[in-house]
Amino acid sequence: MAIDWSARNFDNFKVYETTLAGRPFNGGDGQDVRLVQRKRPHPLRRDLRDVQRGHEPQAPRGASISFPLNVEYEEKLYAAGRIPGSFMRREGRPGERAILTSRVVDRPMRPLFPKEMRNDVCITMTVMSLDPDCSPEIAGMIGASLVTAVSEIPWNGPIGGVQVGLVDGEIVLNPTQEQRKKSDLALTVAATMDKIVMIEAGANEVDEDTMLNAIKAAHVEIKKIITFINSIVAERGKPKIDFQVVGLDMDVFHAIKEKYLDDFKAAMDTDDKNVRDAALLPIMDKIAEEYPDLTEADLDLVSYKMQKYVVRRWLLDEGKRVDGRGINEIRPLAAEVGILPRVHGSGMFTRGQTQVLTTCTLGGTKDNQLMDDLTDEQTKRYIHH
Repeated sequence: MAIDWSARNFDNFKVYETTLAGRPFNGGDGQDVRLVQRKRPHPLRRDLRDVQRGHEPQAPRGASISFPLNVEYEEKLYAAGRIPGSFMRREGRPGERAILTSRVVDRPMRPLFPKEMRNDVCITMTVMSLDPDCSPEIAGMIGASLVTAVSEIPWNGPIGGVQVGLVDGEIVLNPTQEQRKKSDLALTVAATMDKIVMIEAGANEVDEDTMLNAIKAAHVEIKKIITFINSIVAERGKPKIDFQVVGLDMDVFHAIKEKYLDDFKAAMDTDDKNVRDAALLPIMDKIAEEYPDLTEADLDLVSYKMQKYVVRRWLLDEGKRVDGRGINEIRPLAAEVGILPRVHGSGMFTRGQTQVLTTCTLGGTKDNQLMDDLTDEQTKRYIHH
């Protein structure tokens, strides 16, 4: 007996079909929002993504520096037919991969929201069925882009994403599980129709020309996905809402900039972050005293905008960074290993005033940790702290 998955009780339900790197890629819109990618058509074998969006149009947060966007990527082990290894046999907190995937989706989407909007926006991507050969991260990114573009939320998207591998010297888009194991390149590209907006990459010493060609190949494929999204938006897109603009009174900001610009430059002209922060405090105290109507959030925004303006002008006008380095100079680097006794391994990395102490612990087979995520690795007996 054939099962008709499209037979829904929703009058406005519709499935849209395209291809991604030569494989079928479907998106559904209606009472539920679905995104599907699969290797070949099959009524019972689907990679299903439930992408939800939330927006509170009447509740801006105020003049905060950051836009309140929350992107969550949820891995459900039932998607791969696994039972969680915890005592309660239930999913726990997000794993490392889920957290990193949320960030990969957040980074290209966040800059495309209006700068003056401070309404809460929440995007949740839930992996509901997994095909190991099809990347749930890419499907989630495209799904987040699709539902945000179709929704009433103001956004200057859409974006698209694709993974790129290098197998036997050949560029491969959205590599399969076996191809990823032997690939010399692990590249994730997100882009709009006109520009690359994010690159996440790891490689085995791939040369620059190959990397550039991989990025270009990814952008060509992404443009097809964006065309697909735009066609859905043209048919099902909702009118964008008007939001309450949140920000500083620009007349006040320009007055502050004219009076205190030289003070900010003098305070910021040091390579010591602690000295710089201490020098900015009395300046901000003067501004708070002169403009008592400014809230604490307003003052934080003034400080952020002034520092951003000074740093940008130094870069563009004088070719120097905030700590005096030129645009072609890096901070001093240092690395040391074996600095802690008795631990299995340790290292200290220093870059300028930033330091990281890292250690590792190796265990036997009885120390295996069960991995409650959707990666290929089922157990781990190497812990990196």
